[in-house]
Amino acid sequence: MSYTIDTIKKLEAKWQEFWRKSKTFAADSSTKKPKYYVLEMFPYPSGKIHMGHVRNYTIADVIARFKKMQGFEVLHPIGYDAFGQPAENAAIKHKTDPAKWTHRCIDEMHQEFEKMGFSYDWDREIATCDKEYYKWNQWIFLKMIEKGLAYKKASAVNWCPSCETTLANEEVIQGECWRCKTEVKQKDLNQWYLKITDYSERLLEDLETLKHWPERVKTMQKNWIGKSYGVEIYFKVEKTKEALPVFTTRQDTIFGATYVVLAPEHPLVEKLVAGTKEEKAVAQFVEKISHVSKTDRVAGGLKKEGIFTGLYAINPVNNERMPIWIADYVLMEYGTGAIMAVPTHDQRDFLFAKEHKLPMRIVIKDPKRPDISADDLKEAFEDEGALINSAQFNGIGNVESLEEIADWMEAEEIGKKVIHWRLRDWLISRQRYWGTPIPVIYCDACGVVPVPEKELPVELPEDIKITGEGGSPLAKCKEFVNVKCPKCGKAAQRETDTMATFFDSSWYYLRYISAHNDKEIFDTKDAATWMPVDQYIGGIEHAILHLLYSRFFTKFLNDLKLVKFEEPFTRLLTQGMVLKDGEVMSKSKGNTVDPDAVIGKYGADALRLFILFAAPPEDQLEWNDNAIEGSWRFLSRVWNLAETKYQKDVKDDAPAESDKDLEHDRNVAIKKFTDDIEKGFKFNTAISSIMVLLNSVDKHLKGKQGAKAVSQTAINKTIETVIMLLAPMTPHLCEELWKMLGKKDKTISDVAWPACDESMLVLDEVQIVVQINGKLRAKFQMPVDLSEEELKEVILVDDKVKEYIADKPIKRFIIIPNKIVNIVV
Repeated sequence: MSYTIDTIKKLEAKWQEFWRKSKTFAADSSTKKPKYYVLEMFPYPSGKIHMGHVRNYTIADVIARFKKMQGFEVLHPIGYDAFGQPAENAAIKHKTDPAKWTHRCIDEMHQEFEKMGFSYDWDREIATCDKEYYKWNQWIFLKMIEKGLAYKKASAVNWCPSCETTLANEEVIQGECWRCKTEVKQKDLNQWYLKITDYSERLLEDLETLKHWPERVKTMQKNWIGKSYGVEIYFKVEKTKEALPVFTTRQDTIFGATYVVLAPEHPLVEKLVAGTKEEKAVAQFVEKISHVSKTDRVAGGLKKEGIFTGLYAINPVNNERMPIWIADYVLMEYGTGAIMAVPTHDQRDFLFAKEHKLPMRIVIKDPKRPDISADDLKEAFEDEGALINSAQFNGIGNVESLEEIADWMEAEEIGKKVIHWRLRDWLISRQRYWGTPIPVIYCDACGVVPVPEKELPVELPEDIKITGEGGSPLAKCKEFVNVKCPKCGKAAQRETDTMATFFDSSWYYLRYISAHNDKEIFDTKDAATWMPVDQYIGGIEHAILHLLYSRFFTKFLNDLKLVKFEEPFTRLLTQGMVLKDGEVMSKSKGNTVDPDAVIGKYGADALRLFILFAAPPEDQLEWNDNAIEGSWRFLSRVWNLAETKYQKDVKDDAPAESDKDLEHDRNVAIKKFTDDIEKGFKFNTAISSIMVLLNSVDKHLKGKQGAKAVSQTAINKTIETVIMLLAPMTPHLCEELWKMLGKKDKTISDVAWPACDESMLVLDEVQIVVQINGKLRAKFQMPVDLSEEELKEVILVDDKVKEYIADKPIKRFIIIPNKIVNIVV
């Protein structure tokens, strides 16, 4: 049977059906084997998979299959992050129901995953939009209310006055609604929050326990949590009784502060300017900034806008009057929403001061330019130096002065030491239909009433008209909204907000353990067996929010005594993007490659092999049409070797002269392949080791002077090893070849991973290459570890070597042990 695409299509379909029907990859929680839980971040069900999916899930599949062959009981599940705005927008566009649209996409994606040969335990397949799943979202939310971790408060949202609906940040394009192009405004709405800030210290400290996470990801999380040690300084607003607390980590520069800046959203803004001549202009400025995204406001390189309030604050350390400004680059999310500006030692303040002609004073001496004046500065001096113009602290190094100045401020009662966290409580409310209903009822008599657990799930009503306009569709569904209060029985209304989809994805890895358990969120005994996840795989774009929220949920469930661990993911791999023509694949750029088309032309195994060989998993991968051809040719070579050189039922096969050499090469390949996967998932170099082994097979098959170079037994053993090593990467091909060899195993996944015989890694003989003045002149088979004298005795009497040396004196005899001798004449 020749290796053609028709052959490949038939055998891939055959083995996919076998795995499905035999439930080859179903995980057994009662097993006595060591467990291994490998998980990739579950996808949003968009229907067709793209090359980013192919890469992520191929990597995970190789690990799962590898671990299974190593003797582990492997849990490798899949599900769908199925709620959210994209499905709702697609339903509006196609005039269909989000549930029907989503489940159709899930069915398509399921089929695509099967085409790739992924080894999922399909009995554990979940979708977060199914009530069997989101019931437990609601249960967790009720537990958070019970523990004081869920609360409601007013906060600003992007609001389209035309569509009368909230917009996600990505739906605001250049300050306008993506749908109707109306200018977007900021509007305060009462919304639900989770008090993740109660876990700030634990989330930060426990990053140190994550020894197998990329340092880059841990740093991103540390910065997001953002623990800062500083001082809250008490400024007073001149001619008022108002105090203006300002948080800073740079109390060493307090004597250089020349103005104060408030965030436009600061609660004091409206109060301070009320009745002043600046009131109207300030209100207009605040309204203008409300249309600018926070990301743009703090982005570097953009001109920062501001307005003077006409008011002054008093600097408590020197009683100087400092103008109070409002500026777009200050946000309420950081500190107190007010900053002291030190333009000589902060570049952002420097640019703002230059733009608005505000005063500047140097308080840290630049050792390289000690006499420079503030007027001559071209940029802020942000390095270390001795304090000047700082009263009793003059001459002290600015870093050393931080604690001394903080202590002095506390003693003078003009400030206090504080710890500030950048992390803010998590807003989970969404004014949308396609999400988990928040299980809360509002009663005029009883207030906010959680839905009783026995009434879960609060189901999404079906056949709701969704237009994307006029606020939440749920609010217009009287059958959903109007209920009786569970406490007093009087008329009441349901909450019409739904949960952010990050809620769904913050604990799904636990639901896989008991995917269809309708009695409890998960079986705690099975959770103790399988968790934490041994290997988690996903994109770097999820390094902050998804991973942080998952860590938060795990700690909360630990506090509920449902799990005994604090961290959900032991190891983390963040795979790189797939590029074409140097850019990330995108429909809008027209540079996508359809996995279905590639499978149709080359088969799933060739695509898998290309994805694994083209680049290390953490790096970006550039699509290459020629390289996929190379993957096809390589697999064809393996097929032809097994088909033409393997002989079944070999008897009385005497060892041959090169058996030991081939056995050495075979064991080297086993060791390198295994190490490359276990020590960093270096799939590309692992594949290279098989290529080297195939070259060795070809070399030995040619023999020496017509003599038989290797025994059939040695050839058979090597071919079997090649197939076993490749099995996790190209499973369809290897299953078929294993049967072709006459093996009785039901599936190659049940075959034990080949063991390396360490004793065979050491050779008795090696090939020594001889160079004369850098040019190759001869090769010798010699015993290992010969001394210089022993090498000379053989090499220098060789006729060919003597011919090239002639009568020239030997200047140097350079030895690279067991590899090269370089003679310099």
